Amino acid sequence: MLDRPSGRSGFSGAADGVAGRRRIWLCADDYGISSSVNTAIRDLVVRRRLNATSVMVVAPSFHRSEAHALDVLNTGTARVAIGLHLTLTAPFRPLGPAYGPVRDGAFLSLPATIVRAFLHRLSHQALKSEIAAQLRMFVHTFGRAPDFIDGHQHVHLFPQVREAVLEVVRANAPNAWLRQCGRPAAPRRFTLRDRKAWLLDLLSHDFRERADAFGLRTNPAFAGAYAFRDDADFAALFAGFLAELPDGGVIMCHPGFVDAELARLDPLTTLREREYAFLAGQSFPDTLASHGFALA
Repeated sequence: MLDRPSGRSGFSGAADGVAGRRRIWLCADDYGISSSVNTAIRDLVVRRRLNATSVMVVAPSFHRSEAHALDVLNTGTARVAIGLHLTLTAPFRPLGPAYGPVRDGAFLSLPATIVRAFLHRLSHQALKSEIAAQLRMFVHTFGRAPDFIDGHQHVHLFPQVREAVLEVVRANAPNAWLRQCGRPAAPRRFTLRDRKAWLLDLLSHDFRERADAFGLRTNPAFAGAYAFRDDADFAALFAGFLAELPDGGVIMCHPGFVDAELARLDPLTTLREREYAFLAGQSFPDTLASHGFALA
């Protein structure tokens, strides 16, 4: 199994990494969302272009064979940390029968979930029950607890949700680290272009403090948030993600191939193929090396 964070708010050092380089975790979100996304993620793991991925156990395309195809990549030599990608927004459906509110059997949309969370109109017990159900499904499928836990659309950072996450993780997976999404150094001036990253910074500050109080570990810094626009230049953005990232930092990504199931479930489609092309190509390791980084 790959090294995990040591200490309450950081990762272990880089003693076994590439000499003189900072080690990072490059995490592909959304494993399980479709078979083509799964194939792309596994391909990048085999190529040593990814070293972490988080799994959506509620996705219709996720099943034991997909889990086995991922988990077997760690046979003999550990290649990839495998985490739980908690999912609490539409179009996905809850695992637990008692979760609410729902709409047509599915979780509420992201905007509706955000509003209810910030107004404290979600049920703490319903959240805990659903989070625990997703964690149990991960353990049942992989035969062990996740290496780490994060959230689809960063839902694990929301008010009310974060309290439920911390309680469930402390009780059931205390050795898993939790992904906080605060940048290593926030820009001094707010810009609309960075509004998503600014919100993640604010939410993560409180999340880190609460996780520390629970004795749970988090990553020291995070990067990878950007506006999912058709003209996004992922190669240029990736170089920016590395700026000031410390040893043990996490970069989120969403590589994949597009298929009908992905198009049905998620608006992020062709950009996944653009991310895959960059990560599979030579410019990715060149960018890492030129900035003094290596995968953990």
